[in-house]
Amino acid sequence: MKGVVSMGKERDWEEQIGELFTYIEESPTSFHAVANLEKMLNEAGFTRLEERERWELQKNGKYYVNRSDSSIIAFVLPAKEAKGFHMVAAHSDSPCFKLKEIPEITVDTAYLKWNVEKYGGMILSTWLDRPLSVAGRVVSKGKAGMESHLVNLDEDIAIIPNVAIHMNRDMNKGVEYNPQIDMQPLVGMASAGGSYLERLAKEAGIAQEEILGTDLFLYNRDKCHFIGLDKSFVAGPRLDDLECAYAGMKALVQEEADDYINVCAVFDNEEVGSGTKQGAASTFLSDVLIRIGRKLGMDEEGYRCALAGSFLISADNAHALHPNHPEKADTENRPILNGGIVIKYHGSQRYATDAYSAAMMKDICNRAEVPFQVYANRSDIVGGSTLGNISTAQVSVNTVDIGLAQLAMHSAYETAGAKDICYLLQAFRTFYRQ
Repeated sequence: MKGVVSMGKERDWEEQIGELFTYIEESPTSFHAVANLEKMLNEAGFTRLEERERWELQKNGKYYVNRSDSSIIAFVLPAKEAKGFHMVAAHSDSPCFKLKEIPEITVDTAYLKWNVEKYGGMILSTWLDRPLSVAGRVVSKGKAGMESHLVNLDEDIAIIPNVAIHMNRDMNKGVEYNPQIDMQPLVGMASAGGSYLERLAKEAGIAQEEILGTDLFLYNRDKCHFIGLDKSFVAGPRLDDLECAYAGMKALVQEEADDYINVCAVFDNEEVGSGTKQGAASTFLSDVLIRIGRKLGMDEEGYRCALAGSFLISADNAHALHPNHPEKADTENRPILNGGIVIKYHGSQRYATDAYSAAMMKDICNRAEVPFQVYANRSDIVGGSTLGNISTAQVSVNTVDIGLAQLAMHSAYETAGAKDICYLLQAFRTFYRQ
């Protein structure tokens, strides 16, 4: 491992991390996460392209494409002929609860609760007894066709209450939560029925009867914080994977392209398998890369040559050594918070890392002067998967799976290392400028 990059003045790196906090807190759903990345790109002078229209691309140009409001691909073109693509991929979604199409349930003519279902692999207990709200998008019919509107009620309007210890004396021996019974949020007295649609319509700037479709999710209202005697840690909702999505796009807007076309792709639906039109298993990335190649004058063979010379960093957080359960980690390949960028390996190829791509990533870290560490599951634990091997099924390039070490992955409130965020941004910037 290389030496640690200088963090600069404490005020500087705290301010940098504070910008990430703001991004996370203003991104309660994948739709908002992408909208805020789009705002970042617009402020940096990027041009939005529409998939249904023909593109006009210029050398040194900066562009982005939004698919389905929840996935985005941005790219920067060099002034000279490109050798290939330098790509970072992350995801915009996090495990949460999704409201069903008809969500309202009345209990004994007294209470009003919402009928929700799981989205992704959640730690259910962490959603209990927290202030919650609802956000997402609503769709209405406008003059030009269907129109999507971002909504966020941005108030403490829901809570999933625990059962009192007096009613379950074995509570602390472990509870198996039933999502249909135990995890339905209380949102008011029965008399409040129907009012949520009125509030969503007002938020969207349309009449209630104009709402034709909804994608609505519960989100944790707790803010992000520095944690620790020395502020070594950060804690907040949706660290997986908004840390990587933010760092990837931030680095893209801060660097110019040289010999390669710089690309940052943020996909939706990673937490449920990526098998959607806006997921990493879709043709979204290949569609964009093919169109870039054609507009730059690449023929079929030239495009294939460019892909062969390209590199993809799949960025999705990794499991840190747990202070209370070190036995859950591999005996040697066990990253720690603030130990640097985590390079992830898996013998059955749930991660795309191989010797070549690992060497490339280590070289990037060395040039960026940031530390790196490695992760592998215990051999008797299956573990999860991520974007790398899914996206390469559509775009076959050398790929490494990395992430930042974190605790309580898929909790409603997660913990990560403060320094690692700065390490990741520095590594991405080095990758893009090379």
